Amino acid sequence: MSNGSANFSGYDTPLSDLESIVPVHPTAARRPDYITVQSENTVYTGDHITAKYSYRGADVIVSDGQFTVTPTVKPFEFQTERKVGKTGLMMIGMGGNNGSTLCATILANKHNISWHTKDGIQQPNYIGSVLRASTVRIGTEPGSGKEVHVPISDVLPMVHPNDLVLGGWDISGAPMDKAMERACVLDYDLQRQVAPHMALLGRPLPSIYYPDFIAANQEARADNVISGADKQAHLDHIRSDIRRFKADNNLDRAIVFWTANTERYSDIIPGVNDTADHLLAAIRSSHSEVSPSTLFAVAAILEGEPFVNGAPQNTFVPGVIELAERYKSFIGGDDLKSGQTKLKSVLAEFLVNAGIKPLSIASYNHLGNNDGHNLSAEPQFKSKEISKSSVVDDMVNANRLLYKPPAPGATGKAAKGEHPDHIVVIKYVPAVGDSKRAIDEYYSEIFCGGRQTINIFNECEDSLLATPLILDLAILTELLTRIRYRDLSTRQTEFAPLYPVLSLLSYMCKAPLVKPGTDVVNSLGRQRNALEAFLKACIGLEANGDLLLETRIW
Repeated sequence: MSNGSANFSGYDTPLSDLESIVPVHPTAARRPDYITVQSENTVYTGDHITAKYSYRGADVIVSDGQFTVTPTVKPFEFQTERKVGKTGLMMIGMGGNNGSTLCATILANKHNISWHTKDGIQQPNYIGSVLRASTVRIGTEPGSGKEVHVPISDVLPMVHPNDLVLGGWDISGAPMDKAMERACVLDYDLQRQVAPHMALLGRPLPSIYYPDFIAANQEARADNVISGADKQAHLDHIRSDIRRFKADNNLDRAIVFWTANTERYSDIIPGVNDTADHLLAAIRSSHSEVSPSTLFAVAAILEGEPFVNGAPQNTFVPGVIELAERYKSFIGGDDLKSGQTKLKSVLAEFLVNAGIKPLSIASYNHLGNNDGHNLSAEPQFKSKEISKSSVVDDMVNANRLLYKPPAPGATGKAAKGEHPDHIVVIKYVPAVGDSKRAIDEYYSEIFCGGRQTINIFNECEDSLLATPLILDLAILTELLTRIRYRDLSTRQTEFAPLYPVLSLLSYMCKAPLVKPGTDVVNSLGRQRNALEAFLKACIGLEANGDLLLETRIW
């Protein structure tokens, strides 16, 4: 086929010899609802899947060094709405590397646009998405005894990424096709073909820009900002944007997602952001410690829409969490866990579980995209350093054979007890662009005073690792808004929504936000197991263990 005239407008799609002739990739395929659980505990209706689930645990009493363990069973019932509503994804930082890459790759998948690379023809896919590209074991086939695995996205009805309605805000007013070009992430032939579709998205909505919260080197991009300094007016403006986006696109749900620049940490000040009422008052008075990301979070909460923070700053000050509880609005985060930290949460757990004692973990990164440019400023780097620094804490706490516990009454750093030395360095190197380099050294104590050093060099395209996580977080968040529960042990009669802090998003986050007063789990394996177990519970299946008892007995 010929393209005809090269003078096409932004509203015309250039014809391509490759478009739609390559089969849809399995990770982007649409599949019917084909999992049916035949059990007295699981009931299917046209509207809902309702499942009874026994949550098994154990109470442990420690006395004089003795452990008394009492198994517990608590009955629950989960109800999942089967209809997947029309869902929008409103990104703050829509025109950045992650936002523009996400839009372009969704459009490439939606239109099945394949493209030439130096290695041949590449088809669009959702590789890197936990929900779309990984599977879960649901049981064994009776005849052969072989394990049966299905895509995670097939366990419960979930929105397909291609169906997300895309929109959002950015302090840069570059049209989305030009934003994609500026990011320098995608192959040229893909950019060429998807550019007309990107042009139809237009420009991002004007965003909030407070220079004190992001690096000064971002000022040149800030040509698309909401005017004035009145933070209450800014909050009202964002709320109006959310309502308009939902109405214009006839949406049932809009996920608001921060994928913009890392901000500096906000100071937690009594009387300013420590409670919901204080925070709302601080917004009305335009207090200097109310950050843009916190304003977006408050706007989403007040509009009853979920908010996910994909950056490391402390968007969720105590007042935000209290406000989410008050309005029963969902929030989750923090910081996308795509490369070095994900690997660290696996390797540190492996070493400690193997009885090996990490003494130090030194992590070095350099990258050249705009994220790296912003992180070259010290206050913004500190936010990232904090989110990366606690990733091994729960693994250390779980093994007091290797690490001494904290002394009674210890405060500050000493409250962690003995802990590996842990340092994180991030440097901005423009020449490498989006191709991030991460170097890690794990220095450990082994048998009888021996030492072991593991060095890892990881080179990855930053935005192409992060983008699928945004999809996973948005899709999983939408699903969790449709799941309700009741605690049968308390004779609860009405189904209630889940707790507003969505800790089930932890697998995709460096610094998981959890219910206040509960422990953070950073172990990647435990995070994955929790997600699988919850999804299975919603269809009445027990979490799979690896006991494989049938292979251990006659």
